[in-house]
Amino acid sequence: MGEQDRGYHAERISISYWDALGNETVRHFAANLPDEEIPDVIDSPSSGLPAGRDKENPPQLAKMEPYKTHLAYVKERRSEKEAEQLLEEALDQLRARRGTASSK
Repeated sequence: MGEQDRGYHAERISISYWDALGNETVRHFAANLPDEEIPDVIDSPSSGLPAGRDKENPPQLAKMEPYKTHLAYVKERRSEKEAEQLLEEALDQLRARRGTASSK
């Protein structure tokens, strides 16, 4: 048993990555892989944080933006006055369709 039964084993290199909590993750890559194809940052499987090659300066987690509702996005694009005007136009159209429009 050996290479003839299991195939040829390519040479490989081991690269260590560290996250902000100090966890080390080792990834193995083919030895002939160009350096630019080896990632500088990976996701740490133990913490989910980004992990980099520099043990002393691991990458920090980017600030997460809170979830925004559809209404929050609309409020960013419209002023209060525009919102009231659009609402009034929509209500007028609805009343006209229902036949309950009042003459002003």
